Formats: sequence, structure tokens, C-alpha cells
Amino acid sequence: MSGTGVTAKDLTAAAVQAELAGLADPADAVHLQRFFKTGPGEYGEGDVFLGVRVPQTRKAVKRFAGMPLSEIDKLLDSPVHEHRLAGLVILNGEMAKASRKRGGDEARQREIVDLYLAAVRRGRVNNWDLVDGSAEFILGPWFAERPRDLLYEFAAADSLWERRVALLTTFAFIKQGDTATTLDLCERLLSDRRDLIQKALGWMLREIGKRVDAAILTGFLDAHAADMGRTALSYATEHLTPEQRIHYRAQR
Repeated sequence: MSGTGVTAKDLTAAAVQAELAGLADPADAVHLQRFFKTGPGEYGEGDVFLGVRVPQTRKAVKRFAGMPLSEIDKLLDSPVHEHRLAGLVILNGEMAKASRKRGGDEARQREIVDLYLAAVRRGRVNNWDLVDGSAEFILGPWFAERPRDLLYEFAAADSLWERRVALLTTFAFIKQGDTATTLDLCERLLSDRRDLIQKALGWMLREIGKRVDAAILTGFLDAHAADMGRTALSYATEHLTPEQRIHYRAQR
């Protein structure tokens, strides 16, 4: 079924790209390219921006619900950041529909997950906002009640983005009170000092303490604070008492 005011023939990657082109702001594009570190040797090297902010993109793609997966895949293969983001936002919506508790469609979920994983593997989910806005919403529902071997495979990969996908997928589990996979992955990734892994690792640990049980967080810190990077430890301890923060940060 097509989005409101859009016919099936309009549910194309080209139509989304035209919609975003009308919202583009060249001055914002320059700012976003700096913000997302697109310079030589930076994590977003070579990424291209139109200058469309995230809330604008989310609003613009609401009309494109029901877009064929083949057209979403075209968006994910675009060199333009906002096109890829738009594809992921639409894909999130498709996964949400396919994962409804009543009338869920497992075959459709698998198609969506397979498309997403293929995009991750070919380097199309390749900045922190793209990962953070998709992994928990697409892979989280799929792996909630399934073996999670693939997340461990991603955590063991060299790819910064595959590792961050693994960590951020577990946010969905944390929200359900399930911390085991997050803790396992955090332990495996302690030695990765790349800033975006440090931040993701500390963030997920902080969320365990905040949403599930502070004792689980402090138990992890008791065992591993001395081996954690400064950034990860800072993020993880953010909601602890001043005394606890001093205690754990002094162990480095």
C-alpha cells in the first residue's frame, strides 16, 4: 500500500531523491560535511551531503511508506548521505509493520533483514547516525528471540561500522531488560580505542545501568574499568554518583 497522497508508481528512489533535492541547503551541506567528518582520513571520508536535516528527511519520507525493497536498496546505494538515511527510515517503518505482534510477517522480516545486512556488509550504513537510527529497529526485533551469532561476527570484524551495528543492535535488547549480549560484546570490544566504538560501548553500558540495573553496570566496571578507554568509561559512568565516577575513573 502506498503512502498518503502517493500512488504506487511514485514509490521510487528517484521520487524520494527529488523530494530531498527540494529541501537541500548548500550552506547546511558544508556544515554537515564537517560535522560528520568527511575529510581525508576521517571516518566519513568522501561522504556527500545535500544539506537536509534529519527531522526534514523523516518528515519527507513519511509519504513513501510501502516502497518496494528494490527501490529502498537504490537509496542505500546512493553516494548521498541523506538518500541513504531516507532509505533506512523507510526500511525501519517496513520492519515495524512486519514485526507487529499480531499478524507479523516473518518472511517479510527476513527480506528486510537480509537487505539491511547486505547494505551493512557493502559499506552503505557508514556513519554513526545511519547505524544508530537503524540497527536496533531492524536487527533488534529479528534477533530478540533468535541466535545472535551474527552480532558476534560483526563485533569481530575490522569494520568500524559493523562493530557499531553489533553494539547498537543490543539497545533493543537492553530496552527489554536483556543485557547479556551487550555485556559480552562490550567485553570483546574493550581494546578498540576508536572514538565511535568507545562512545557506543560506554553508551550501551550506561543504558544498562539506567534502564535495567545499576548493579549490573557497576559489576562490569568493577571487573573492567582498569582496561577501559577514557571515553568509554566517561560515558558509562555518566549517571553514577560523583563518588562512583571518581572511584572508577581513578582505576585507569
